[in-house]
Amino acid sequence: MKISIIGGSGFVGSRLISTLKELPEIELLNIDKRESLLHPEITKIANVLDLNTLTDLLRGTDIVVLLAAEHKDNVTPVSLYYEVNVQGAENTCVAMEKNGIKRLIFTSSVAVYGLNKVNPNEETPVDPFNDYGKSKWQAENVLHAHTDKHPDWNIHIIRPTVLFGEGNRGNVYNLLHQIASGKFMMIGKGANKKSMSYIGNFVDFILFLIDNQQNEKGCHVFNYVDKPDLTTLELVSIVGKVLNKHIPTLRIPYPIGMMGGYCFDILGFILRKKLNISSVRVKKFCAVTQFDASRASAVGFKPPFTLEEGLARMLNSEFVAHKKEISHDESFF
Repeated sequence: MKISIIGGSGFVGSRLISTLKELPEIELLNIDKRESLLHPEITKIANVLDLNTLTDLLRGTDIVVLLAAEHKDNVTPVSLYYEVNVQGAENTCVAMEKNGIKRLIFTSSVAVYGLNKVNPNEETPVDPFNDYGKSKWQAENVLHAHTDKHPDWNIHIIRPTVLFGEGNRGNVYNLLHQIASGKFMMIGKGANKKSMSYIGNFVDFILFLIDNQQNEKGCHVFNYVDKPDLTTLELVSIVGKVLNKHIPTLRIPYPIGMMGGYCFDILGFILRKKLNISSVRVKKFCAVTQFDASRASAVGFKPPFTLEEGLARMLNSEFVAHKKEISHDESFF
């Protein structure tokens, strides 16, 4: 079986490829616009927007895993979200048609639901609040449209919540780093629940779909969340327990926190810099981000790690085993 991963040089792709490499019956190809630090020997440099090159590279592929995306909060211009996420999905489908490929796994996002929804499941109406969420929803519609034309296709759309794990330098890492360093400031009461996903479990779910859902025709959507959901206060408590240290928390009322976020928005605009603090990040931090993931359980998937075990593995790897400094802008190992 040949699996081609589009956008596999980042955090999720690197972990997925490392896992798939342990299976001798799998032939792997990584297609990415940048070199892979961990897997350069199977990487071909190409852009998902280059349809001709993408079509050539996908020849002989049995399954495509589409990870390529613009996903950060402050991408400029915003048109990049739609060019990469939506047109990239369209190009992938066209390249599949030309090569007779029928299986695709696509990573979307729970961002399609919007903020402060009450435990939405896959049937909940979408309501994205930012361009990232809107572009992911449009990309999903592209996949549905192509599946309507090809009823024998096997498409799986996964909507993960925020992902974390060893080697990641995203929002969860930044939050854990602030908590561990004692520089953490709690905005609001900390009672809001946060759905999270450990990378080891998420990659295992992709493998589960590859192995166990090969005969499911049509387009199938799954939320991915590791349960149970934690409140921000519970997350702080786990960090303190794993690191064996008292974590002081300074609490700031939500209105003051949002005011500070807007101040950083203005400062970033003046300085022409993308700052780590913004009104969008404050809003997301204080929002309830809780999602239903019962469909994944219903098809028989059982994650190998609990959420607390995943957090402990990341904390031990990043803040106990070694304490090297890596730029927050890096998105892969």
